[in-house]
Amino acid sequence: MKKILALVMAALLMCLSFAGCSKIDPAKDVENIKEKGKIVVGITEFAPMDYKEKGSTEWIGFDADMAKKFAEELGVEVEFQLIDWNNKIMELQNGTIDCVWNGMTLTDEVKAGMSCSVPYCINSQVVVVKAADADKYQTAEACKGLKFAVEEGSAGEDMAKENGFEYTAVADMATALAEVKSGTSDAAIIDSLMAGAMIGEGTSYEDLTYTAKLNNEEYGVGFRVGSNLVDEFNAFLEKATADGTVENIAKTYGVQEAIVK
Repeated sequence: MKKILALVMAALLMCLSFAGCSKIDPAKDVENIKEKGKIVVGITEFAPMDYKEKGSTEWIGFDADMAKKFAEELGVEVEFQLIDWNNKIMELQNGTIDCVWNGMTLTDEVKAGMSCSVPYCINSQVVVVKAADADKYQTAEACKGLKFAVEEGSAGEDMAKENGFEYTAVADMATALAEVKSGTSDAAIIDSLMAGAMIGEGTSYEDLTYTAKLNNEEYGVGFRVGSNLVDEFNAFLEKATADGTVENIAKTYGVQEAIVK
């Protein structure tokens, strides 16, 4: 029995030893990224920030293009990793990704679980409905009886809770729009930047429009708590704003009015 206990204890000590060796030191994130030669960016599919054009394998969008520029500044490659948005903080802590850069609202929860950059975009959450019904739903109060679809773990879900809306949480904002188009839900709450790019004339959602504006918010990039990537990013953003890089990329995707200048 003593021998078995000794073996168990030895195995536990070995596991603890390996865990200690593999522990991520966020204060050395920059050095570790340069050593491995890439920065892994956690995203979801979210036009106009991170998306792929039909038939393409390349991620593009305002955030995607800015991430490529940041990787260049660090002298590394960029790898985009699709994540479950509800698990973004855990993905960072586990080291699966190096940052979350996907039109992320700087909520209290985000600020508590990550070290965040300075804001780079101003956004809002808006109600999306069928265009034919738009006149009836111009305020949050008028939307009280609707059944909403929202992205799980998003600022849109926060707004649904805050306003007392009945809602279903879905995988992402694109799914929320599809719910409204199909009639499964009466309305969705999504980012105004996505609404501007994804719905209305010339899009796949021509019969949808957005009405009530529910809040004002800021986008930021999230890193591991204590990460030295934060200062690196903030310095990059200041430089890229001053030399016109941010403005030029923003104009490519029609979000220039939303960038922080």
